[in-house]
Amino acid sequence: MNNQPMDITVLNLHIVTPAGKNPIYPVMLRDEDGITLVDTGMIGQFAELQSALEHEGVQLSDIKRIILTHSDIDHIGNLGALVNAIPEVEIWAHSDEIPFITGKEPMIKFTPERKALLPEPIAELAEQLISQRTEFKISKVLEDGDMLPLQGGIQVIHTPGHTPGHICLYFREQHFLLAADELRVVDDELVGPAPPATPDMPEALRSLKRLLGLKLEKVLCYHGGEFTDEPSKRIAELEESAD
Repeated sequence: MNNQPMDITVLNLHIVTPAGKNPIYPVMLRDEDGITLVDTGMIGQFAELQSALEHEGVQLSDIKRIILTHSDIDHIGNLGALVNAIPEVEIWAHSDEIPFITGKEPMIKFTPERKALLPEPIAELAEQLISQRTEFKISKVLEDGDMLPLQGGIQVIHTPGHTPGHICLYFREQHFLLAADELRVVDDELVGPAPPATPDMPEALRSLKRLLGLKLEKVLCYHGGEFTDEPSKRIAELEESAD
């Protein structure tokens, strides 16, 4: 690993729901060879994503790769638009998630019933994304324990349950965990994955064991944002209570 300075930027996007705006947090990484985007936001958010990047001084052409923590629609929602804008962009994902990203398997949770709840313009974009998945080419297949040569070293932690190939990313030098949907922050407290959105909740709770022992100063959850109040201790509490 090189000793380049680490540069991690949390992007703040919003999903519009009947209850109001629901924030989500993709992440942008700056490395010597370009920008890495971790997750892409919800369908219909491409303009908001592009604006957030430009606010950080980043153009779409600066993006070298996209790491997908999993295939839920609010994580891959702008993948098609990004691939159209940056045909050479790399896509990295866990092996167990690739069939859902590339269209070899139906999307696990984005059912016709759920699609019917979307506003018509968003539903049309969703249909485009679903049909476009067969065009997505995975550049790097990720596995549990892989050490990615970014930001001084990022460890891939496979945490199945929320989806089969769900991953967390551990930034060793910053003691920072990008938890994706394995953890959430609700009312300022760190909690486990959302049961309604987690098809295999027992497996997702077992996956908490994989996060034990990490030296952590900060956890970032895609839903809920940052948690900094002794996160390692809190994860151990969650894992113990899940037994």
